[in-house]
This record gives sequence, C-alpha cells and structure tokens, in this order.
Amino acid sequence: MTVASWSLTCSACNTPSALDGAALCTACGQPLFARYQPVPVGTPLAPRWDSWRYTPFLPLLAGEDPVTLGEGLTPMVESPVLARAVGVRRLWIKDEARNPTASFKARGMSVAVTRAKGQGVPGLVVPTAGNAGAALAAYGAAAGLPVQVFAPRTTPRPILDTIEAMGATLIRIDGHIGDAGKLALAYAAETGFFNVSTLREPYRVEGMKTMGFELAEQLEWRVPDAIVYPTGGGEGTIGIWKALEELMAGGWLPAGSRQPTYVVAQAEGCAPIARAFAGNADRAESWVNPVTYASGLRVPSPLGDRLLLRILRETQGVAGTASEQAMRDWTHTLATATGLDAAPEGGCALSVLSEAVRAGRIAPDAEVVVFNTGSGASYRA
Repeated sequence: MTVASWSLTCSACNTPSALDGAALCTACGQPLFARYQPVPVGTPLAPRWDSWRYTPFLPLLAGEDPVTLGEGLTPMVESPVLARAVGVRRLWIKDEARNPTASFKARGMSVAVTRAKGQGVPGLVVPTAGNAGAALAAYGAAAGLPVQVFAPRTTPRPILDTIEAMGATLIRIDGHIGDAGKLALAYAAETGFFNVSTLREPYRVEGMKTMGFELAEQLEWRVPDAIVYPTGGGEGTIGIWKALEELMAGGWLPAGSRQPTYVVAQAEGCAPIARAFAGNADRAESWVNPVTYASGLRVPSPLGDRLLLRILRETQGVAGTASEQAMRDWTHTLATATGLDAAPEGGCALSVLSEAVRAGRIAPDAEVVVFNTGSGASYRA
C-alpha cells in the first residue's frame, strides 16, 4: 500500500505553509489545501473497509495508525421513485447517516484528529451547529484527547446529548455558530487546543474527499451529471470537487471526464452562498439572523465562500434555496420513497434539485447523486 506525501499551500494564492500548526494562509487568510503528486490509476487501495481505503490520497505518515471508528463506505441507493418526482432520468441518494455519530462529519474528523494527534496537540476545540461537535467528541475520545465544544442552545437535543455522552465539555451559548466560532478561536489561543473549525485547518476537507472517491468507485469509476449537496460551511462540496480533481489527475476516470455540475442547496432562512451566486459576487456577505430548523445549514458566514463560488462557476453550477415547509415535505418524500431516515438537509437537497430541473438548469435526462448528510433521528427529541 502506498502512503501519500503531501505539502500545504493556499487554496487561493498558492503560498506554501508548514505542515505543523496549520491554520489559514498567512499571506491572504484563505483556507489551506493539502497537495499531492498524482496517484496513478491502478495504485493499490488500502486493504480495509472504511474511508482509509483511500490512503494513497490521504495525509497519513508511514507507520502511523489512523484514528477511525469505521467511517465511510456508505451506501448509494438508487431511487426511480425520486427520479420521477424531481424529473431526472436516474437518481441516487448517498446516505451519510450511516456514519459513526450519524453524519458525514465523521469522515472529516477522522482525518483531522489523526493529524492533530500526530502533531501532539493538548486537545481539540470546535464550534458546531450540531453534527461536527458530535463527531469531534467521538473521535477525540477514540484518540484519547480532551474536547471542548461550543454550540448554540438551539442545536437539536439528541446531538447535544451525543456530545456529552462522548465525554466532551459542552458549552451551550446564545447565538449562532458564528458566535460559537469566536469563542472557539479564543479558547484555542488561550489553551493551545487544536481548532478544528470548518476550513480553519486543511484536514477535515481531506476526510470529506472520501465521499468523492466512493461516489466514483460506486459508479464504476465515472462521475454523474450533477451532484446535489446541502451546504452550510461547504467542506463537503469542496472535498468532493477536490477528490474528483485528484482522480482525473491520476487517470482514474475515463479520458475526457470533467467535473459534474454542482448544486448547492441552502435553507431560505440562511443562504449566503445562494445570494452571492445570484448576485455574481466572488464572496458571500454574512447572513443576518440565520433561521432554519436544519441546523447544519445555519452557517451565516462560511469561510469557504470563495472556493464554493468558484466551483459553482467553473462547473456551470446551481445555488438554490428551500423553504422550511418544502424541506419538511421533501424529507418526508425521501424517507417514504426509500426507507432512509433522512435529515432535513437531505430534504433541502431534493427541493432545490426539483426547482433546478423545473427551471431548466438540470436536464431531464441527467444522472444525479443527492447527498443526505445526516440522520433524521438526530433532530427528534
């Protein structure tokens, strides 16, 4: 099995950065990316059945054991019923609820905590709208590292209970995730804890890449016409895009392959990316008074805004919104059509896809993968 070597450079200006103590680019303040030499097609994947199957593409040192709870390799369920409902030829649901702590966040935390542990940090801290805090609590426990979580009081109770059950210190706050983020930054500066906020370190995105690798492999090493991702902080969309770039660089996809159309789905009550995209802006302004029951989408100031907007424009993408009622209706439709216990974020994705098809932005003969990013059970007290 090949173990990757990597460097860190800025995702915007390509300024190099040291591997240890990685945060944002010191030159322009934008997120850092891990960069690798292309992994040639045919390189053996790891003989294991979790997200670390893709070790040749991941930041793991020789002789190092990853911090893992068996995340990844989630099913991709085809649904002709949903395909007809939204008006496309074929549709799959990639069900991230099957991950440890019931969301896609497990993937990113597995890689981020592996690298943090390798750097010998004293502990881990994160602001959360919910699922990221639960995932960090679990992976911190697996790594034997203390975890501090700052979460809005409006975070769904089952998720807060999970955070505490894993032994993390949970601080409930008044306000939204942006307010929690300020507290996490201050706590990291005071204690030396590693700040695992979305895109403030480069390794959570590396874990999110594994969704892109899996998607391509599950489709027999090809890509769909469109990928629909419910988007708060944006690391999922960015990670999938990065994975497909790396697969194309190594020749894993058919000659002439290109990125699919990305569809960013946001809640009507918190849609900074959709608003910026509609306004042809290169960055998103902070959303005032973010309100939605889909807590994972309640991110008013995503740090990955410039990357997301660039990806959307490069792929002729779509950024749309769903009302609270539309989310509830489509979440119910998703569950009853497939038997998958979907989070409201999954319903948001289907609602936005349906509108994009109706508007002619996604063709009716398209093959589409829709991500359900978490479990509906996490939202039920």
